[in-house]
Amino acid sequence: MQYKLLSLLGLASFAFAGDVTLDSGNTAWMMVATAFVMLMTPAGLALFYAGMTRAKNTLNTYMMVFSAYALATVVWVFWGYSLTFGDDIGGIIGNLKYLFLNGISYNDLESSGYPTYVFIAFQGTFAAITVAIASGSIIERVKFSTWLVFVLLWVTFVYAPVAHMVWGGGFLMGDGALDFAGGTVVHMNGGLAGLIAALMVGKRRGYPKTQMMPSSVILTALGAALLWFGWFGFNAGSEFGADNVAGSAFLMTNFAAAAAAVTWIILDYLKFGKPTLLGAATGAVAGLVAITPAAGFVNVVGALIIGIGGSVTAFLGVTYLKKLLKIDDSLDAFGVHFIAGLWGAIATGFFALKDLAWDGPLKEGDRLAQIWVQIESVLVTIVFVAIMTAIVLKVASLLTGGARVDEESEIQGLDATEHGEKGFNL
Repeated sequence: MQYKLLSLLGLASFAFAGDVTLDSGNTAWMMVATAFVMLMTPAGLALFYAGMTRAKNTLNTYMMVFSAYALATVVWVFWGYSLTFGDDIGGIIGNLKYLFLNGISYNDLESSGYPTYVFIAFQGTFAAITVAIASGSIIERVKFSTWLVFVLLWVTFVYAPVAHMVWGGGFLMGDGALDFAGGTVVHMNGGLAGLIAALMVGKRRGYPKTQMMPSSVILTALGAALLWFGWFGFNAGSEFGADNVAGSAFLMTNFAAAAAAVTWIILDYLKFGKPTLLGAATGAVAGLVAITPAAGFVNVVGALIIGIGGSVTAFLGVTYLKKLLKIDDSLDAFGVHFIAGLWGAIATGFFALKDLAWDGPLKEGDRLAQIWVQIESVLVTIVFVAIMTAIVLKVASLLTGGARVDEESEIQGLDATEHGEKGFNL
């Protein structure tokens, strides 16, 4: 079962290399999809986060996301890819067979006929955005040096094992867990890492009594639009070919996001009496997060329910759970990415269509067993990510003399103290 699934995912390039010829259509689509996903991090997510940050920290916020993309990409090529897609070790992590991409040539092809180098680039964008998501919980109070060390260690010891367990031949993949494009691997992973980091670093000075207004909701909305655009590559690209399933994932992604945005607008009306642009943008992102694990497995009914559910659960997380737990999740990375990702991961078991599912319990006709596997993947992700993120952040903190900036720097703003620049010269 595992090897058939690997073939479907396009991961078994070396096992099938002799039987594959270059497919220009699939190659072109995967290169475009990779560029779409790249746009999501240093443009989409960076603007989405920066606009929600106070003016004195906008540049630092953007820099954290931008640098995360660059550093994670380097780590990915050096050893992250090998740890994720190398030969399995104990169902948890890959080996260092492909260290520095050793043994991989530009001539090597994936099973659907596009170059392995393109697959490596595509998967690297997922690693980069996952760690960048976590920054949204801890902005305005973390040393930039600590953040850089955290990114390096986290991609190595947290992202790579989780991605291997679900996509790279690990035990969750063997059990048949369904995660089309990263519900557990990306969104739950990054969102929970943000929560753990926020709890360890502590609340911002003045939180929650001091009002902390976003610098530009327009920038946030622009970032959300770029994320929405890039998500077509994120989800439809995860079919690893230009085919009917990719087309279906493309439509379901757009539909779920639209339904979620409308849902949040309605919730704003019900809760506050006025619709907000920030709410509409956040709702769209929540819907995109929720549909990610299910995009290639569901029809429009499933996409509608998952999109609406993603918006409702994220709204509850941001509006009520955050206050109940007294968490300073600065930009709601946990409330949106983890909560909506959790909903989407489990809902996939309920709404995935048997004929579209990968090999696993659902493909064999056992939906209840598939739902349990989805719950298993969620629980494993939560336990592993929580423990390992805490360890990684502790090490990064020790190596940089503490993770938190001093009080004076926090008051002045990290744009000036960490970078000597201003996001806005007004």
